[in-house]
Amino acid sequence: MLRAGADPENLGPADFLCNFCRKPWTDDRPMIEGHQGNLICGGCVTLAYTEVVVHKAGVIDAGVGEGPNCVMCLERRQDPRWVSPVYEDQAVCARCVSQAAGALVKDKDSRWAKPG
Repeated sequence: MLRAGADPENLGPADFLCNFCRKPWTDDRPMIEGHQGNLICGGCVTLAYTEVVVHKAGVIDAGVGEGPNCVMCLERRQDPRWVSPVYEDQAVCARCVSQAAGALVKDKDSRWAKPG
């Protein structure tokens, strides 16, 4: 997501924020982009991966239409999703968590490793 008030003609790393924690993109905070400019940082991927993949937990709808869609793929899936503990309208599905983790692992500059 873009920082409020960011100049679209002069964007820098600090203008790009993680949807889940609102921290800016920095050299030591890699970001993965989803649809419509939504972003998840490496720190939030770590938290989401730990909960959804390692612990096989996360939020699963009790019924159709409950909770937010995944902001990365914009879909509602039956698999568990991680919901930001700070911004409850921001969720990422297990598929997108796994894809983000895979992309970060492949990016050697990120120095990110799968937890667990």
